[in-house]
Amino acid sequence: MSAEELTSGEYIKHHLTNLTFGELDGSWRLAHDAAEAKAMGFWAINVDTMFWSLLLGVLFLYLFRKVALSATAGVPGKAQNFVEWIVEFVDSSVRGSFSGRNPLVAPLALTLFVWIFLENLMDLIPVDLIPWVSRLLGVHFMKVVPSNDPNATFGMAIGVFILMLYYSIKIKGFGGFAGELTLQPFSAKNPLIAALFIPINFILEFVSLVSKPISLSLRLFGNMYAGEMIFILISIMYNAGLMLGLFGGVLQLGWAIFHILIITLQAFIFMVLTIVYLDMAHSEH
Repeated sequence: MSAEELTSGEYIKHHLTNLTFGELDGSWRLAHDAAEAKAMGFWAINVDTMFWSLLLGVLFLYLFRKVALSATAGVPGKAQNFVEWIVEFVDSSVRGSFSGRNPLVAPLALTLFVWIFLENLMDLIPVDLIPWVSRLLGVHFMKVVPSNDPNATFGMAIGVFILMLYYSIKIKGFGGFAGELTLQPFSAKNPLIAALFIPINFILEFVSLVSKPISLSLRLFGNMYAGEMIFILISIMYNAGLMLGLFGGVLQLGWAIFHILIITLQAFIFMVLTIVYLDMAHSEH
């Protein structure tokens, strides 16, 4: 999009608007702007988020399966060596943070780490490239960073939260899980006094429980949203004259290099917190 077509505010708003499909005025169609997307309500789908998430998930499965099928016990190739390094890294993280026994945790941690990393990695693609290509194809909105959509981050966090609840009840029983929510942190030997503490304990523990998926999702979304916003602001500088354009190029290169650390760190934090939360679900105290 050139400066002649959009103002700076419109340019930013355009790049932060999802390609949304939903029901409006009795018909199902794509939204033409953010207002229409909002009016479509809860059942609307951000098509670009779903498309890029599924595409990157399939890419992850394809690459890792291809390496697994061609793995050799001899001298490994570069691809096998890289995949083995990632698997060992995730495995060591699980061994260091998870004290229980559950064959699901390590594959889940590997999936989350690689999938989120690939989603975050899309942030390093020039902000105008894919929207420009999609516009040539008649698609006017295209956000290419799935983790920049709170629907995607909340979806993954809620999935982890459901697993937390499932294993908390499975390992400890419903009574044990309810006891953790009502008998801590305040307790007393006198049954009457202990009963008086139950509502207070429940409020404190319930807030702590619900805050886990909220913080897990908002942390990832907030960091990726801020990173994308900085790239968009830098790209505006290219239309502000030669000097600002050159300065913007230096800023873009520097921020891209620094952003590599951020996208990796956010994927790692999401993975580690998932492991820790599942460990808490398996631990009785």
